[in-house]
Formats: sequence, structure tokens, C-alpha cells
Amino acid sequence: MRNDNAKKYWKENIKYLVILLSIWFVVSFGAGIIFKDFLDQFKLGGFKLGFWFAQQGSIYVFVILILVYIRLMNKLDKKYGYSE
Repeated sequence: MRNDNAKKYWKENIKYLVILLSIWFVVSFGAGIIFKDFLDQFKLGGFKLGFWFAQQGSIYVFVILILVYIRLMNKLDKKYGYSE
């Protein structure tokens, strides 16, 4: 029973990691490099949006994703009985 819970726990954990890292990839690589020219049509705080994502936005998104991951893992720990 415990081994089955551990497998479900890690399967759900990997699912969260793939989703969150995909979001980070799209924001950092996509918005900062691939879609930079399109995003540069818009401004945020006086800076072109593509430049902003490359310099600041991807870092902010990464920090937010870390906080989301912490929250998801706390819920997952409680769900499978691994919380303190």
C-alpha cells in the first residue's frame, strides 16, 4: 500500500514539474527570444515587452512558479500523508 502511494505521489509530482517547467520555457525562451519581435510592439514600464520578458519577466515568472510549486507540493504531501 505504501509503495503504491509513493508511485502515485511521484507520478503527480512529475506531472506538476513538466507543466511548470513548460510554462517557464514558453515564457523565457518563447517570449524573450522567439516572439520578441512581436512583443516589442507593446511597452511595459517604458520598455519594449520582448526586452522586458528577456530581462525581467522570465525571472518574475520563475519566482512565481517556485511559489506555485511549493503550494502544490504542500497539498500533495498532505494528500499522500507525507506532511510533517
